[in-house]
Amino acid sequence: MSAGTFPATSVELSRLLTAVRRGRVLTVTGPFREPPSLLVREIGERLASNFCDGVAVVRMDHRFGIRDLTAALGCVPGMPFLPCGTADAASWLAERDVLLVLDGSDHLGPETLDWLRRLLSVAPGLRILAAGQHPLAFAQERVHRL
Repeated sequence: MSAGTFPATSVELSRLLTAVRRGRVLTVTGPFREPPSLLVREIGERLASNFCDGVAVVRMDHRFGIRDLTAALGCVPGMPFLPCGTADAASWLAERDVLLVLDGSDHLGPETLDWLRRLLSVAPGLRILAAGQHPLAFAQERVHRL
């Protein structure tokens, strides 16, 4: 990726890396899909070693329900085996130190957003980094607009 195509300055990137490490939820918003996507994927790559269970990047280009999200998590390369069923997945994620990167978060359905909110309350090691045109509207969310 050339410096001219990257959607953030080095100072801005440094602030975002710190925000992900210190906060629970960060959403990068912008009018176009690709700049926020590039940025959250780059942040995920740079922070992979900060999370014992790694970084799970889920790219969404269609409506995503809870089952879609848990199925996608089960297919992330390098992630430990994710049990079937949303209740089992929530229990499994509650025990992990992981960064969940949601690329295309505008495709998350309302029930999936509610599930993620509940998951944050029981999973102290979970961090969410999202890219979309709009914030997730989580209580502890920080928003960065490109």
